Amino acid sequence: MRLSRRTFLTVAGGTGLAATLADCGLELSPGQTAELLHSEVPLPEPFKVPLPIPPVKKPVRTEADGDYYRVVQKRASLEILPGLRTEVLGYDGLFPGPTFDVRSGRTTVIEQVNQLDVPTVVHLHGGHTPAASDGWPLDLLLPNGGHHEHMDHMDTGGGDQKTGSRTYTYPNTQRAAALWYHDHRMDYTAPQVYRGLVGLHLIRDDEEDALPLPRGDREIPLVIADRAFAADGSFRYPAAKNGPGVESAYMEGVIGDVVLVNGAPWPVLEVAAAKYRFRILNASNARRYELALDPGQPLIQIGSDGGLLGAPVEHDSLVVAPAERFDVVVDFSKYQPGTEVTLLNKLSKDRTGQVMRFRVTAKAADDTSIPSKLSSYAAVPEPAGVVRRKWAFRRGDAGGHTGWTINGKAFDPEVMQAEVKLDQYEIWSFVTDVHHPVHVHLAPFQVLRRGGKKPGPYDAGWKDTVDIRPAEVVEVLVRFTAHKGKYLIHCHNLEHEDMAMMAAFRTS
Repeated sequence: MRLSRRTFLTVAGGTGLAATLADCGLELSPGQTAELLHSEVPLPEPFKVPLPIPPVKKPVRTEADGDYYRVVQKRASLEILPGLRTEVLGYDGLFPGPTFDVRSGRTTVIEQVNQLDVPTVVHLHGGHTPAASDGWPLDLLLPNGGHHEHMDHMDTGGGDQKTGSRTYTYPNTQRAAALWYHDHRMDYTAPQVYRGLVGLHLIRDDEEDALPLPRGDREIPLVIADRAFAADGSFRYPAAKNGPGVESAYMEGVIGDVVLVNGAPWPVLEVAAAKYRFRILNASNARRYELALDPGQPLIQIGSDGGLLGAPVEHDSLVVAPAERFDVVVDFSKYQPGTEVTLLNKLSKDRTGQVMRFRVTAKAADDTSIPSKLSSYAAVPEPAGVVRRKWAFRRGDAGGHTGWTINGKAFDPEVMQAEVKLDQYEIWSFVTDVHHPVHVHLAPFQVLRRGGKKPGPYDAGWKDTVDIRPAEVVEVLVRFTAHKGKYLIHCHNLEHEDMAMMAAFRTS
């Protein structure tokens, strides 16, 4: 639906900002800032395809100083929709890419080899990572030789370019958490992630290992992403005809009509009548989900973006914005064997209102439990006299740029919007016009207030991405440590990011 001036004034409380946006004619789907892109093929019947599990990546060698890996970025033809082939850009030719399962404090070194015909950049999302390996959007990894797609429009200034391969070093000096890696190329993140350049990076530690949580075959990744498909089975994406970015009609964001989990459309997973741990990642470009089980049972949240919570939190439903991760346990022993349990998306009324299905097979031995104390996590008291910064995420014009801005500015890799001292706490305020999932590189944060009140039900724990709703203010407490250099804050609606909703800051 088109958001009228009157409707937006109701949502935003009659602010001047609301009037400006309504005049812009922003289109919002319920619960979304995005436009629906329809597939050109019949949608497949749901709950017929088994849930695939991305393979765990094995190191090419292990030494005293760390584990060494090699990943080849290449095109591959996969059967995503039954009977059709889809070309993906994949890490090792997979969608999602292989999962890295590593130890806290043990260095991971990954040689990324680009056999595609487009430049790439890899960002470890949620990683406490040196600037040289963080995925600065102009630190391009170019394909080997020749002229390549999109090169005519590519801004290569100010970056550390390499050709053929680049080595990324991740110290993993952080607590156990579910991170993910994805493409972060300036102006082209959205289409390159959409075409497959995503994967999980799980960090484990002794504190987590000591807990009696489900593990092994009962610890399951759920990488949720929506896509649209063209008539030939390829991913359908409305890229701008001339230059980077997306077609103007889709500047709010792209949502598709097919829900994929681990790269499969509306899959099904057979589960025993026991407890399961699900590592949920919203890898969609723009779609938000409100996940719930039918028949209903609670989703027990045990972790957030930055690792385990101090204590479990029970949810009837769970709102997950793009790039957020939620670590949850579901107890299927509450269902009778033979029950079919559907994971719903309550933010949608059409086929995207369903995500996947679980089939409860039989009762099984289960010696796992959810402790009342999960970790040593504790909220940090708000310091007195702390540095405060405001980051305003809005649509607008800046220096001839029409798109999305932060503090009224389009992204400029030469401009640092903040100079941040290491090892000191700061309070950052995020101010929005419409939905913006805000991501901060390098350091996790704690949500202090949402709309001037206490944090919301999904804000617990250490976060690196926070869902900001229309005309809302969220305050977070953040502290950067160890690594000096250039980093980013940006919207993780990837169409917004590509349309310049990023800002650079420097730590020192």
